[in-house]
Amino acid sequence: MDLNQYVSLIGNFGFPLVLATYLLLRMERKIESLTDAINELHNYIESERKSK
Repeated sequence: MDLNQYVSLIGNFGFPLVLATYLLLRMERKIESLTDAINELHNYIESERKSK
C-alpha cells in the first residue's frame, strides 16, 4: 500500500481502526515467526534426546 491509500483508509474508517488493523497484521507475522522458532527448538531437543 502506498501513502495515498493509507490516508484514504484513515479518512474513511478512522485512525484507531486503521492502526488496530495494522498492528494486528504485524503481530500475526511475528507470532508465526515465533511459532516456527519454537517448533525448530522442539525438534532439536527431541533429536538430542533420541541420540543419547
